[in-house]
Amino acid sequence: MNKGVYLSLLSIALAQGVKIPLYYIKKKEWRPDLFFSTGGMPSSHSAGVSTLTTYIALQRGMPTFDFALSLIYGLIVMYDAQGVRRQTGELTLKVNSLNELIEKIHKEESLEFKEDAPKKLKEVLGHQPEEVLGGALLGVLVGMAGHKFTKKDSKINKIRLRF
Repeated sequence: MNKGVYLSLLSIALAQGVKIPLYYIKKKEWRPDLFFSTGGMPSSHSAGVSTLTTYIALQRGMPTFDFALSLIYGLIVMYDAQGVRRQTGELTLKVNSLNELIEKIHKEESLEFKEDAPKKLKEVLGHQPEEVLGGALLGVLVGMAGHKFTKKDSKINKIRLRF
């Protein structure tokens, strides 16, 4: 695998990991399961594509086909994360609250109705614009650091060559 892929995967993992302490700071609740969930701050989707785009820009240059492809792909991913997926999450909130309303109606009726309780849909699917921006900034930083530390003349590589 190439370094761009490694850096993007690292960036995604960092973004997912950062969600846990940020959630704790905001809600005072420890939720390690957030590492495997979608949504929240920062967007790991944005972090991954931003890392790859930044790395390609610094490694190969901006007038290359690789950069253009990565940039357009990244913009689509980030638009989708805060647009379509966020709207799906908001629709899910409405469906879940509608289910609660139906349960209240059934409790007030004298007619007995038996039904398996539906599973509550996941409500956090997409991202707010600031979560996408947070992920993009994290991705740019990881991409820049990855480029710096993978250059042939970097201090870390010089140290490795000595051993």
